[in-house]
Amino acid sequence: MEESYAENQHVLSLMGLQEQFNVYKGAPVKIPDISTPVPSEGAEAIIREAMKEDEAPLYVIFLGPLTDLASAYLMEPDIADRLTAIWIGGGAYPEGSAEFNLSNDIDAANVVFQSPIPLWQVPKNVYDMVRVGLAELAVRVGPQGEIGKYLYEQLIHHNMAHGHQPQWPKGQMWVLGDSPAVALLLDEHMFEYDSVAAPRIDSQMRYISGQEGRLIRVYRSIDARFTLEDFYAKLALFALSESSPVQEYLSKGCPCL
Repeated sequence: MEESYAENQHVLSLMGLQEQFNVYKGAPVKIPDISTPVPSEGAEAIIREAMKEDEAPLYVIFLGPLTDLASAYLMEPDIADRLTAIWIGGGAYPEGSAEFNLSNDIDAANVVFQSPIPLWQVPKNVYDMVRVGLAELAVRVGPQGEIGKYLYEQLIHHNMAHGHQPQWPKGQMWVLGDSPAVALLLDEHMFEYDSVAAPRIDSQMRYISGQEGRLIRVYRSIDARFTLEDFYAKLALFALSESSPVQEYLSKGCPCL
């Protein structure tokens, strides 16, 4: 959590946006059981946003464990019908399997799955669809200003620093597996999901017996090309945003950044 917090701050600093967005710390540990929350700034922020009097819908995306959402719900159950959660995590259906995000807090996933919270799940076999070649990242991300250079180079350095030399761990590709959470905010992929009875998840991360009357949305596909091209375009627009023609266009209400 501390590393993620510091990284978010660093990325905002590189983009000159640190004064425009709040960054909160989430829970440093998983919940101890399905009845006990771990209070955090992140959980409190979820509650605060959900309980606002605002007609606009609230979507909350989770790129790791569901600890903060589970804690927020345990602290304030009334948030359940005031937000929609999008989660990158869990193994493929119908059996389930070991998966990193889920493994960090299985109890939190069970709290959310058995709650009334509207949930869109993107399991591992689906988020793995966002595959991209290193050459594509070098061409489409690396040249896009200070932030593009950082995003590309830190990916390379991270992998080389974790004992993967001289061979890249996955050939010449990488999976940008958290990206579907953002893609579903842009377009909910109406025909690419199934409504599934929310399962209970056992200690081996297998799905056990769906809960009658409690349906969640489970995605079976994601449009990786749409997701990546939107990212590249927004990165390029941001890199150009200091030039007057683009800045003038953006200032007139372009919704794309």
